[in-house]
Amino acid sequence: MLFESTIRRELARGFGAALVVMLTVVVTMLTVRTLGQASRGEVDPQALALFLTYGMLGQLGPVLTVALFVAVVGTLSRMYRDSEMVIWHMSGVGLVRFLVPVVRFAWPVWLAVGVLTALVAPWAQQQRDELRSRYEQRGDLDRVAPGQFQESSGGRRVFFIDRDPPTGGDAGTGASAVREGRNVFIASTEPDGSETIVSARSGRIVVEDGVTYLVLRDGQRLWQPPAHQTDGLQISEFESYWVRVRTGGAASGDSGRRSAQPTLALIRDGSAGSRGELAWRAGLLLSAINLVLLAVAVAAANPRVGKSGNLLFMLLAFVTYYNLLGVGKDWIARERVGALAFMAVLHGGVALGALLWMAHREQPWWLRLRRARPAEAAA
Repeated sequence: MLFESTIRRELARGFGAALVVMLTVVVTMLTVRTLGQASRGEVDPQALALFLTYGMLGQLGPVLTVALFVAVVGTLSRMYRDSEMVIWHMSGVGLVRFLVPVVRFAWPVWLAVGVLTALVAPWAQQQRDELRSRYEQRGDLDRVAPGQFQESSGGRRVFFIDRDPPTGGDAGTGASAVREGRNVFIASTEPDGSETIVSARSGRIVVEDGVTYLVLRDGQRLWQPPAHQTDGLQISEFESYWVRVRTGGAASGDSGRRSAQPTLALIRDGSAGSRGELAWRAGLLLSAINLVLLAVAVAAANPRVGKSGNLLFMLLAFVTYYNLLGVGKDWIARERVGALAFMAVLHGGVALGALLWMAHREQPWWLRLRRARPAEAAA
């Protein structure tokens, strides 16, 4: 049918353009955030691409939802601005009839959002948590690559070690097998605000009573007092200097984050926090459906007003809906409201409001009342 094929073809073009823009924005934001975490020592710099890929998989569901919402609003708004909608209305095609091609185009996207939300996003979050946990379990010296400045896990120290090749053990294990190095540089900031810079010709790792130390040889130590003190810089030379360093802790078996748990595990758990996470995941799919209904209703606007009103309402509607999902997740986890009751009120209310809005756009209520009065009088 010409009507449905035209609508779906234009929806496909709008959806593709919106998806490219949204992916660019999300990838840029995730890249900046991941680089910041790597600079603070929270993420392995060598696994940035993998960490970013998992983060993008976790955000792909909301990205598809927004792209679909933008495509529907943009397509129908253009038809109103170009008076193309008037032709369809004169041909007997009402606003409700547009739901058929829109739903036929949107259902594969809804299916993808459901799969991403229920299966892919928890798995991606679990992989991100494992990458971060494995990197945090490594000691400060194990993080340092030869010839590179590296920040410690706590962000209080910066290391530089020009390491010699491993002289013993398994040389193929990388930096963790190296226990001696040369040209060592350490810059640290103490809790009281003082700063210390230590440089040495060589250094080696010594373990005594379960505590790991970095023993430096033939170097200098520069100490700068806190800003509120009037003491000057202190420079000293040493033959041997011991620095206590952090070593990797025991591996934790479970990250404890519910966002990283599989959906079936949450269902079997049945706790308040699990119900809140399930409501959040189901809400992402239901919001994708409701936003399409809302897009069909909001796109039916006066062409003389322009498209800025539709775009503004579109952004406000999505942000408000998304924030309400987060609030509901927290309320359900705190047992302030039931999961089914909250979902019925929020998602059912939005769906009913969108359908009533479409019915009003199709035929305003005052016109229906005006037509009903002459009929009653004639009767």
